[in-house]
Amino acid sequence: MPIEFVVIIAALIISWLVFTAFINIVKTSVKTAVMVALFVLALQLAFGIRSEQLVDQIVALPRIIWQFFTQ
Repeated sequence: MPIEFVVIIAALIISWLVFTAFINIVKTSVKTAVMVALFVLALQLAFGIRSEQLVDQIVALPRIIWQFFTQ
């Protein structure tokens, strides 16, 4: 069996593994983005919380946690 054939087979297997890992990462990212969007939509519909308010609280979260532990 020529060495070139082995190298081509190895390259195909590695390419397939990388492609499969990439697809899994994309699926997970899309699933997470959809869940976050649904959660934000539920907050808006149920409680009238705007996304700007949510972002402001997320940005202020490190300060709030710091104040909690330093007081």
